[in-house]
Amino acid sequence: MGTLSYAMSMSLDGYVEDEHGGFAFAEPDEEVHRFANDQTRETAALLMGRGLYEVMEEFWTAPERADGDEVEAEFARLYAATPRIVFSDSLESVPPGCRLVRRADAVDEVVRLKKETDGDLSVGGAALAASLLDLIDEFRPNVVPAFAGGGTPYFPRGADLRLRLVEQRTFGGGTVYLRYARIG
Repeated sequence: MGTLSYAMSMSLDGYVEDEHGGFAFAEPDEEVHRFANDQTRETAALLMGRGLYEVMEEFWTAPERADGDEVEAEFARLYAATPRIVFSDSLESVPPGCRLVRRADAVDEVVRLKKETDGDLSVGGAALAASLLDLIDEFRPNVVPAFAGGGTPYFPRGADLRLRLVEQRTFGGGTVYLRYARIG
């Protein structure tokens, strides 16, 4: 059975995006990026909402990414090689390597994927993660040493979760990776 993890960078005050929808505060340094590459290499599928999908596709499938910086080029190749499932009601189609699922079918689809997958399924996007909260097995934030001051929170407001820390790693630039497993 697969594990559903929610892995995104967040500010020290708990936001994945600032009040204007920006996330420049979370840009990884090379050490954190290499770690993200390792995580992506071990991911069976990336599950994304429309907003994150559009940002990721535009940036990581651009031809210049494959020829750029070594670490970024590796991530671009890993990203393109990893199956991507997009949960959206507004998109009509997605390119090869991606599959489109309507939001109303999200819970059933993720339950099916968890049963049929032995590896890690990684959910990205705060709204999608909030809609799948009861199915998430692990929470894996990269906490960056910056304050966003408001915006989109990593955890949905009012969430009542019991978690156990199972892994942590501190990077030279101050980012801290935390991996929490759900208790119960």
